[in-house]
Amino acid sequence: MRIKFVFAFMLGILIPQLFLATAPSVFAESEIDKLKNEIDTRSNRLTEIEAEIAKFEGQLKEVGSEKKTLQSAISKLELEHKKVNAEISKTENQISSTDLEINKLILEIEKTEAEARKTESAIAAIIRAEYIASNQTLIELILGNEKLSDFWSAYQARNNVRDVLSDKVSELTSFQLLLEEKRDESKSKRNNLTSLKDQYTGQTQVLANNKQERAKLLEVTKSEEKNYQKLLASQEEAKNQILKEMRDYESKLRFILDPATVPSAGSKVFNWPLDKIIITQYFGGTEFAARNASVYGGRAYHPGVDFGTPRGTPIKAPLSGTIRATGNTDLVPGCYSWGKWTLIDHPNGLSTLYAHQDVQSVTAGQKVTTGDVIGYSGNTGYSTGPHLHFTVYATKGVTVRQFNEIKTVTSCGPASTPVAATDAYLDPMNYLPAY
Repeated sequence: MRIKFVFAFMLGILIPQLFLATAPSVFAESEIDKLKNEIDTRSNRLTEIEAEIAKFEGQLKEVGSEKKTLQSAISKLELEHKKVNAEISKTENQISSTDLEINKLILEIEKTEAEARKTESAIAAIIRAEYIASNQTLIELILGNEKLSDFWSAYQARNNVRDVLSDKVSELTSFQLLLEEKRDESKSKRNNLTSLKDQYTGQTQVLANNKQERAKLLEVTKSEEKNYQKLLASQEEAKNQILKEMRDYESKLRFILDPATVPSAGSKVFNWPLDKIIITQYFGGTEFAARNASVYGGRAYHPGVDFGTPRGTPIKAPLSGTIRATGNTDLVPGCYSWGKWTLIDHPNGLSTLYAHQDVQSVTAGQKVTTGDVIGYSGNTGYSTGPHLHFTVYATKGVTVRQFNEIKTVTSCGPASTPVAATDAYLDPMNYLPAY
């Protein structure tokens, strides 16, 4: 009978296709499992490295609290060397893990694509079979069967085929959504891999700077404690002179802050510039602060907020913006000031300064987005220990000048620095998350 031939034909096509669409790739599964195991191993090693870093950070904190001697300075540099080495190992591990995760995603994407193709083939076979069966009317189907039970079986078979078609279409949709998710995840992992490789480059430079600093310290002091103490005293004297001249100069600059040009105090427009926040010194004490305590606070003069953080910690842009300028006062003898600094202009009328960096990762004119790494914390310039100095200005009130355009006594020379009228300094805590 024709109907029996039709459904035999349909089953002959559909059964192999359905098995084909659901049979897993043994090779793909074994390779994916292997990569999963390797990723787990890397994750366990990452935990061990993080414990090593925490140990070094604790030791650095102890050394930092000791009296400043040549031996404590050398011990700190040696501990920083070990800590940064561990950070580099951590980054290398993260790079390897991310690479493995990308490879696993590639296999999963290929496997999902293959399953989607098989499902598409099964759907095509069902549609062809349904088309053939649809040429027969219900009356023909009834008359083509000698028994009512045969008719009912044939009718149910046709409905079952349609149910299978619906299931397969739903399955194909799921595969397509899964593919989109895995492709998005793969793109995110690749972006993360690029960031990690940039981080590795920055950390390697931090390590090189650490070696140079230790060699220079020993060369200048000739391993003599009296020479080291003499060096510290001369640096502090030069720093105090530069600070006095800057305060005198900035106090004479004319700038009237228009509150309408900057976000209101308490608006929390910035993210933290570091992942781990330890505030060691707050902002306050400008001449304008005495008249506007609610905006500036009434603490002793300090033109920003200091965050205690180990050398080589990534510094992140707290908001999108444009790098206006970068500088390094250490390049000019006698400039015991900001060391390596970066100034960012943000679109909300505020500008931010990041000082005492070990490595700068951005250049003037570059656009950055919130969370981008702009540098690594350090101990450059005049600094009593590794930290990040963070200043917030009203953008219209800050310019970049050279010290030899400002100085009257110091021999600082042509090192560049941000300069602002005292009224242009704003309390960073008014624009940061709750602490």
